[in-house]
Amino acid sequence: MPIVHKLKLPLILFLFTASFFTGSAPASGQAEAETSLSTAAYRNIRSLPSDHDYFKIRGTADNSLNRFNRGGECRVAFLGGSITHNPGWRDQVCRYLEARFPETEFDFINAGIPSMGSTPGAFRFRRDVLSRGTVDLLFVEAAVNDSTNGRSDREQVRAMEGIVRHAREANPAVDLIFMYFADPDKTKTYDKGRVPDVIKNHEKVAEYYSISSLNLALEVAERISARQFSWKEDFKDLHPSPFGQHLYGKSIKRMLQALWANPDKTASTITDHGMPADPLDPESYVNGRLIAVSQADNVRGWTFTDNWKPGDSASTREGFVNVPALEGLQPGDKIQLKFTGKAVGIFVAAGPDAGMVEYSVDGKPSKTLDLFTRWSSRLHLPWAHVLETGLAASEPHCLELEVSAKRNPESTGNAVRVFHFLAN
Repeated sequence: MPIVHKLKLPLILFLFTASFFTGSAPASGQAEAETSLSTAAYRNIRSLPSDHDYFKIRGTADNSLNRFNRGGECRVAFLGGSITHNPGWRDQVCRYLEARFPETEFDFINAGIPSMGSTPGAFRFRRDVLSRGTVDLLFVEAAVNDSTNGRSDREQVRAMEGIVRHAREANPAVDLIFMYFADPDKTKTYDKGRVPDVIKNHEKVAEYYSISSLNLALEVAERISARQFSWKEDFKDLHPSPFGQHLYGKSIKRMLQALWANPDKTASTITDHGMPADPLDPESYVNGRLIAVSQADNVRGWTFTDNWKPGDSASTREGFVNVPALEGLQPGDKIQLKFTGKAVGIFVAAGPDAGMVEYSVDGKPSKTLDLFTRWSSRLHLPWAHVLETGLAASEPHCLELEVSAKRNPESTGNAVRVFHFLAN
């Protein structure tokens, strides 16, 4: 059974008064005054239910504690979307670790890319996390983008499980923490007495692999309900204000303190966590990888550029501009990729002129995918599309892409821009 830690009101009140003003400094560029509570946050503070909890400890995180207590070089990675990428809570956690383990030389990996959820995380994990070496502690955040981006229940489980198994195949001793951040939809769901589906899906993986998790979405919802603060005046956005960033940072630090409640400075044992022999889903992205667009062949009409930039005023995302890309702009443009793996897909940037792509694997009847999203009119949005799964892992396969003559009525063109191929 997981260990449940409960936060009583006196501790809450202390943290929201003393700790917010004596804790870590705000991130660079944020005025000190912005970190203070609004007047409303001091009013009408009522007791939360006595049985509330925000983090669940499963298994152990003793490996990272013992590694950090030894000193020397250690690595901590943060995998997620814009909530991880942006300054704030992550910087506070890094400062906490440096202060608690002064003899440890930390290599902190910010593997947060805006708009990214668990599916792109599973396929870019090797490049963005493991390329720096063995990771001792891994924080994973994907619940906001997984739900906002409309990923299916099955896709969420496949991707989160893929991240876990990939991480522990690379280092069986790595400690993981799942984090579920707040957004207005999750707050509304909790207000109705329900648990958001995305959190159920992530928790299914956490339970199966004995991974500790922190439900910040529930914490924010309950504290707003208790009138300790408001979303409009204090939190402001799912990319929270400095107030929200400090709440996140404090909650994560409380969880780490609970995980490492009985430190033994002399302990040095590092043990493998082990994994169930069978995954929850046999199609999980446990070996997700990126394939360079330069590996494509039989190119007809497509253009390769080693430094793609948009020709319009739409925004871009870091990692998807000034990098290699393949562009198919005219209906009928075709390209092929030979690959091995159980699944195949494409990593695209879908902007105002994003079109539709027709695809086929191993000569089977083609399917059509609309790349235009509700954000495309203003952003060349990076998006990972898994096109086919259930393929024979040991056999060679061939993916064919063709720019479709069809297009979304809101799109200004037929463009298909591929930045990476995906294989599992």
